[in-house]
Amino acid sequence: MHNQVTECEIEDTYAEGFKGIYAEVLITARDRIWLDRAVAACTGHASSTIMCDCEAGIDRYQDESTTPDNRIGAVVQFHVPKFKRNRERHLEKILIARLSQNVLTCPTARVFNRLENCDYFQVGKKIAYFGDGHQYRAERFDQKLWVIPIMGGEFELSRRFGFREGVMGGNLWFMGETADTAIAAASAAAIAADETPGVVTTFPGGVASSASKAGSKYKFLIASTFAKYCPTLREELGEQSGVPLGVKSIMEIIVNGESLQAVAKATYAAIDAAKSTPGLKLITAGNYNGRLGKSLVYLRPELRKSELNG
Repeated sequence: MHNQVTECEIEDTYAEGFKGIYAEVLITARDRIWLDRAVAACTGHASSTIMCDCEAGIDRYQDESTTPDNRIGAVVQFHVPKFKRNRERHLEKILIARLSQNVLTCPTARVFNRLENCDYFQVGKKIAYFGDGHQYRAERFDQKLWVIPIMGGEFELSRRFGFREGVMGGNLWFMGETADTAIAAASAAAIAADETPGVVTTFPGGVASSASKAGSKYKFLIASTFAKYCPTLREELGEQSGVPLGVKSIMEIIVNGESLQAVAKATYAAIDAAKSTPGLKLITAGNYNGRLGKSLVYLRPELRKSELNG
């Protein structure tokens, strides 16, 4: 007799995303060791724009046959909310800082632009000033590049880096009977989301254990713990608590991407990967009743087709 797989409840709600702008680059290196170090460095401290300058993560790896220089590569996205003041200038500064301080400094690394036929920054030229007059333009790997002499040899990067509109804030919450249950579900969900082309997850391992609400009792904070959904506060808050009985831990994943369709596909892949986790009570999402953004991803299966079609 086969054991029947039990699926948890999926709440009839939506994840509330919002518009942003993003840049996408391809980093290559001699081998996976140095590639991962470059990626880790340039995506560091980029989990949430609440207190980070951007939200960044790896979209996917590319093998040697698909990169301009025939080396292993990784596609990385950098996202900034559209409501950010001077957002375009801000994104340009992020690219200059992270590509120069974290990729140029990584042995054997190169970086190529991934977004064509859109607005762009002359990031390559600005980073090339590090060459102190010895930098020069060249065409290599069928790419227009800046070449900077460095102690390790040469650093090569694209002359222009494009940017365009994307979507931020796609999210799912996993409510479990134990912390282990919630972590297992969220981890499976994050892996499935990461396998979807065109999106990134930004928190450590793709999982956040501290979903936040906008605002705080303290005027100097723009965000704070989502007390309504803290399991240890359920008895204290009583009817104001949003934590169901039997839920001891809630984990979240955040998904940013190139489009609403990409974020929706990642969201549904994440739900399908997590919904049969033993001890998982509920899958839901955070939203602000449409006040934060209009990029809505409905969770219920019967709405998926319309959502994927935009």
